[in-house]
Amino acid sequence: MDQKAVVIGAGMGGLAVAIRLAAAGLSVTLIEAAGGPGGKMRSLPSMAGPVDCGPTVLTMRAVFDDLFALAGQRLDDHLRLLPQTILARHWWRDGSQLDLFADPARNSNAIEAFGGASAKADFKRFDALAAGLYRAFDAPVMQAMRPDLMGIIRNTMAAPGLWPALLPGLSLEKRLALSFRDRRLRQLFGRYATYVGGAPNLSPAVLALIWRAEAEGVWAVEGGMQRLAAALADLAAGLGVRLIYGQGVKAITRQKGRVASVTLADGSSLPCGHVVFNGDPRALEVGLLGQAAQQAVPRTATTPRSLSAWVWAFAAKVSGPDLVHHNVFFGADPKLEFGPIAKGQMPLDPTLYICAQDRAAGQHPEGPERFEIIMNGPADRPLEAGEIDLCRTRTFHTLAKFGLEFDPAPEAQALTTPAGFAARFPASQGAIYGRSPHGSFATFQRPTARTALPGLYLAGGGAHPGAGVPMAALSGKHAAEAILSDLASTSTSDRTVMRGGMSTGSPTMGQKRYP
Repeated sequence: MDQKAVVIGAGMGGLAVAIRLAAAGLSVTLIEAAGGPGGKMRSLPSMAGPVDCGPTVLTMRAVFDDLFALAGQRLDDHLRLLPQTILARHWWRDGSQLDLFADPARNSNAIEAFGGASAKADFKRFDALAAGLYRAFDAPVMQAMRPDLMGIIRNTMAAPGLWPALLPGLSLEKRLALSFRDRRLRQLFGRYATYVGGAPNLSPAVLALIWRAEAEGVWAVEGGMQRLAAALADLAAGLGVRLIYGQGVKAITRQKGRVASVTLADGSSLPCGHVVFNGDPRALEVGLLGQAAQQAVPRTATTPRSLSAWVWAFAAKVSGPDLVHHNVFFGADPKLEFGPIAKGQMPLDPTLYICAQDRAAGQHPEGPERFEIIMNGPADRPLEAGEIDLCRTRTFHTLAKFGLEFDPAPEAQALTTPAGFAARFPASQGAIYGRSPHGSFATFQRPTARTALPGLYLAGGGAHPGAGVPMAALSGKHAAEAILSDLASTSTSDRTVMRGGMSTGSPTMGQKRYP
């Protein structure tokens, strides 16, 4: 049984760990309740073809290159990645507009033209701070199986300029108020907290490093992000992973104090020595995978919850501002967005993100094209009467103020609500990113790869190192390394942990509830 592993959930974390374990020689079975791989990396049909309604781009490309290299293959032989020269285009109500670029020099020039010499100077200082934070936290946090506090201290002691950003209780919003004199730039860089499900006024200042992860490069996947999930599933199958779709999991069982098998919804059993759960860790805590695993993760590792969202995915003809692949239309005041969200309500004046999927290679389609529009929202929120119409108004009336119009307007089935996320991803309560990033020590409270039940491990955006496509896949790397390390410690033969990079993804158990 030591050589048999079962992975529950085919999101990015689950696919990454399955590939790594199979490459290391283990017999791996991957179970997914949905009809195919991807988890939150999913799509909906539209008149223009499948439209993304989850993650929209890749960062940290080396993650995927490493996964394909483990199988002796090249990513470029399976997918076409489109590098984005313009990282994002931003609009404000006062008519101002700012593009951020992959080229640092172009960023400085664009910000100077946007806000003057003082804005350029502020940005250069902030960019250097964010780069320093990224370097300081990469090895001891993102690349480590569990956050290494001493490693963080060593790295930051060598860079005293980072200390002001690490003060306990200092929020990202407060740090940005110290960094930028232009309120628009404070609003722009504050939005990076939402990438991991947080509000800028409640998230720690260290999240400024997310800007540097994006600044290192952004890629779109030709044909949509679902193609990445499909390519990774094919890669896993080529390594011998057994993929089972459309099958829920009833329980994880234990014997002699450790994992012994996984019982499927149809009553069949898969004996194994290792189980990796690639779903929201809260599902274990509330007992959706049986009593044996219920104490594997403490409640503090799953609560409080991150943000949710209302997500439109549709095709239409568009008129108005010239869109690129990544677009952000800012509300007038962040308090009118995050204030209501903190009270469990829809934003009064939201900031809206638009992915114009068919513009990834710089095209401007003449006919209907595909769009994903995201409005942040609270988790643990039931669908209320009239909410879909209210969401339509808050979304499209807001965009109309910028001159942006869509024809035809999307139907209700194009919208995923927080309640819809809760139904699709068991025990998530609609939280897209697992545990909330709010608070100075949130990084240390997120569950790590190993759980309290020997033989049970975690992968996905709900586990360390956190939310987002690259982080979820990195969690798969950490889970694989934990399993191989534990095998080596109980084996009389030498075993080498496979070298690997980082990968991206989202927590998932697909469309069905764990029976």
